[in-house]
Amino acid sequence: MAMKVYGLPMSTNVARVLVCLEEVGAQYEVVPINFSIAEHKSMEHTARNPFGQVPSFQDGDLILFESRAISKYILRKNQSELVKEGELSDSAMVDMWLDVESHQFDRPMAVIIHQCLIVPMYLGGETDDNVVEENVEKLKKTFEVYEARLSMFKYLAGDFISLADLSHFPTAYYLLATPHASLLDNYPHVKVWIDDILARPTVKKVVEMMKATA
Repeated sequence: MAMKVYGLPMSTNVARVLVCLEEVGAQYEVVPINFSIAEHKSMEHTARNPFGQVPSFQDGDLILFESRAISKYILRKNQSELVKEGELSDSAMVDMWLDVESHQFDRPMAVIIHQCLIVPMYLGGETDDNVVEENVEKLKKTFEVYEARLSMFKYLAGDFISLADLSHFPTAYYLLATPHASLLDNYPHVKVWIDDILARPTVKKVVEMMKATA
C-alpha cells in the first residue's frame, strides 16, 4: 500500500515531506486538502491532524502529523544517510540544525512569505512592510550564523548533505520569489548552499509539483 500525504505540494510543510519521499524512492499518493472549503477543519481531516493543518501522513495503520517528524520517519524507515542514524555525533548535528531551521529560519520566513506572496496574491490585501522588515532583520541574524557555519563546512551539519539542509528548500524557494531575494547577495556561502540544494533532482521534481498547485 502506497503511503499517503494529505495536503497540497505548494505548502512548504507538505513539500518538505515530499522531497524526503522522493529521496528514498518511495511509492506515495498526494491527497489534496481544499482549504477554500475548510476541508482542513473537517472531522475527517482532524482525525488525522487534530490541529487542522497539513500535512498529515499515513503509512498503513500509522498516522502522523508535523512535517519534520514525518520526514524523519520516512528517512529512518528507508535507512537514509540524510539522518545519519549510524553516527551519534553526526545525527545529533542533524537534529540540532533541523531545530535551528524550524525556529530561526522558518518562523521569520513564514511571515515574509505570508506578507509578500499570500496576502497580495491570494487574499487581495496589501503587504505590511513594517512586519516584513521586522522579520527580515530576524532572518539576517540567522543568515549571519549560517554564513559563518557554511564558511567552514559545505552543509549545516558538516560536509554531508542532510535533512537539516533539505528541510530549508521549500521556504528558500519561496524566498527567491519575494522582493527580498537579493538579501542572499550579502551572504555568499548561504547563496551557494541554497543554489546547491535547489539543484538537487529530487528538489527540482517537488518544485514542479509546487508550481502545479500554486
